[in-house]
Amino acid sequence: MQLSQIHYKDINGKESRWHIVLAIFVAIGLGLLLSNQLTFNSKYAIAGLELLLIILLIFVPFSAAAKRFFAIVLLAIISIVNLISLGLVIAALFGGLKVDGHELLISSVAIYLTNIIVFGLWYWELDNTREAVPDFLFPQQSNIKVDPHWKPTFFDYLYVSVTNATAFSPTDTLPLTHRGKLLMGAQSVVSLVTVALVVARAVNILS
Repeated sequence: MQLSQIHYKDINGKESRWHIVLAIFVAIGLGLLLSNQLTFNSKYAIAGLELLLIILLIFVPFSAAAKRFFAIVLLAIISIVNLISLGLVIAALFGGLKVDGHELLISSVAIYLTNIIVFGLWYWELDNTREAVPDFLFPQQSNIKVDPHWKPTFFDYLYVSVTNATAFSPTDTLPLTHRGKLLMGAQSVVSLVTVALVVARAVNILS
């Protein structure tokens, strides 16, 4: 199952669309927590565009190629907006912008959590495009005691995202392809900057 297929249930009946849609809504909600200064005063317009794309994916019977395009655009928008907000937070920390310490801390946490959700969605979306050549090796896939028909669901990819964001490196699931490694590396860098620089400095400002 992919983001472009969330209007269907997975053929094995194990993965519903709604927890995926919920994750996207949480990411959109976290974006609304950001200070207006960190979104160029356009956070509501951005959230509206993201909601429109979700509606198109779920309710409009476009072709598979069109839905795939909308899914990639949706993830790209969330990712780019999150990166821009992180850049503006860094600018605020070093005097380019004047933002309240509490707003900085809240925005930093929102950016960090959004980073986890959106990369979980990226892992899930891209790894499901090529079943013959997976991007990630889960421990269940190399354990002979596990059901040979086991397949990762969105929650498995979200867990990979959580561990990668907190450990700044792969843990039990390994990237097998260049794009898998690129994605995990990019997430680790964003998480490291957010935690080590932004959150630490925001707490320092508050103290």
